[in-house]
Amino acid sequence: MTDRHPATVDRFPQEPAMSSTRTSHVPAPARTDVAPPPAREPDPHPSSGTLRLLGAGLAAGAGIYGITFVVTAGWEAEGRFPIALSGLLFQLGVFCLLAAMWRTRATGTTRLARTMLVVESVFLGVATLQSVLTLPTGNGEWSTIATVLDPFWPLSMLGMAIIGVKVAVAGRWRGALRVWPVVAETWIFVALPSLAIFGQTVGSVIAGAHFLVGYAALGTILAIRPELTRR
Repeated sequence: MTDRHPATVDRFPQEPAMSSTRTSHVPAPARTDVAPPPAREPDPHPSSGTLRLLGAGLAAGAGIYGITFVVTAGWEAEGRFPIALSGLLFQLGVFCLLAAMWRTRATGTTRLARTMLVVESVFLGVATLQSVLTLPTGNGEWSTIATVLDPFWPLSMLGMAIIGVKVAVAGRWRGALRVWPVVAETWIFVALPSLAIFGQTVGSVIAGAHFLVGYAALGTILAIRPELTRR
């Protein structure tokens, strides 16, 4: 006997069986063994405007001192006060030079290179104090302290000569700025022998001229071409 009723059809078909294997989309955990990129050190180089001002300060101080040397040549005792006053301005200009060297690391990046500038600043500071102490005396006799501190003048200039060689060897300053500190800082080896050999009048002219072609020119180059301090 034939079944007259057709098989009941499921009107709701079954969903296909889900695979037991699922693709995971969970992101991989971040690695903790990778070192972060090193932070960039800020550029220690000062702006060109700062270097121009420091160069102008050196050029002005050395220029005034050099001209005073030439003008007062042969004045004997009468020229002592103008020399002392303009010498103080020159020393302040040399501080500008040391500041530019420090900020641009002209002598190098080692501890010794930086220490050289610190030691020279101390010697120059004592020499500057000596200049200040001589001003109240005018053209008269110096005080005992001023006389005792007087050797720091040539010592500070000798230190600048050593620093000039270090700048040339380090090579961080380029072009004329690399070699001109050596030219400027040979003053002690030119001016002092000239004063001893040729006397006050001729020796003062030579010393003053050397300030103009040495330190004053160095300050002018720094003021005009500050980019030469960059490697």
